[in-house]
Amino acid sequence: MSVDGILNIDKPAGKTSLEMVNLVRRLSGQRRVGHAGTLDPGATGVLPLCLGQATRIIPFLLDAPKTYRAEIELGVSTDTYDADGHVTQRVDPSFVTREQVEGVLPSFRGPILQKPPMYSAVKHQGRRLYDLARAGIEVERKLRRAEIFRLEIIDWHPPLFTIEVECGKGTYLRSLVHDLGRSLGCGSYLRKLVRLRSGIFNIKDSITPSQLEDSFGHGYWQDLLYPMDVVLEHWTAAIVGKEGEQAIRNGRPLALGEEEGRDRAHCRAYSLDGRFLAVLRFLPEKGLWQPEKVFSGDQNSFKNT
Repeated sequence: MSVDGILNIDKPAGKTSLEMVNLVRRLSGQRRVGHAGTLDPGATGVLPLCLGQATRIIPFLLDAPKTYRAEIELGVSTDTYDADGHVTQRVDPSFVTREQVEGVLPSFRGPILQKPPMYSAVKHQGRRLYDLARAGIEVERKLRRAEIFRLEIIDWHPPLFTIEVECGKGTYLRSLVHDLGRSLGCGSYLRKLVRLRSGIFNIKDSITPSQLEDSFGHGYWQDLLYPMDVVLEHWTAAIVGKEGEQAIRNGRPLALGEEEGRDRAHCRAYSLDGRFLAVLRFLPEKGLWQPEKVFSGDQNSFKNT
């Protein structure tokens, strides 16, 4: 029997995101399990894991803002931009003051362009960059857009300091730290990284792998699942009757009232008895809502908005 929902896992250091997926697969017996946003093995913190039909909303989870706490060391550069790499340069950073760091931070806020690290999963001519890097090959990488909503120093003990970053989809924290060190003229690398929040999921509410295993051992693991529509609650909810439900099941576009929020690209559709039916996408040229992702089965997950 398929189970649909999302687990908020606190990934430990030294484990890959895929290892967390495989752990849940093994414990739950569910085949369809996926994560919403990779964390590097050395990083810790919030890793949403989606089960069953919830795997189909992963793209919307990936779009959600994320918050990180990053510990940085000045004066040291590595080939991976983090603590797992080899040191490529050492510079005495004693000349760098907190005021100097505060002075360069504004240039990293807002929309920015980043170059992905060579040790990353980005592909170049069909090959992962990290495979090329391990073979000693460095290639030119295209700049990518990212957005930093908040960036501030929360602890200062040079050559170490800690920042908190709230950012959009596709931001490379390692590149941010590397570029920051270059701007300061001394280099820097990412010593530690914790994801504090991913969308609605907060580290304060996350569960460790050992707590997860305990929940399976005592039979209450499904109580830890979030309903899959909870991550879409910032969208308008549309309640449809029998005819509307049938149209959604058949993949036909349907008209909704003005109150459903035509200024938005998506909305959630529910049946009269509160079942989450589908994600609908607005077609402005037709004034209709097209079923984009249709869900099956009984789901008592209606949320008032």
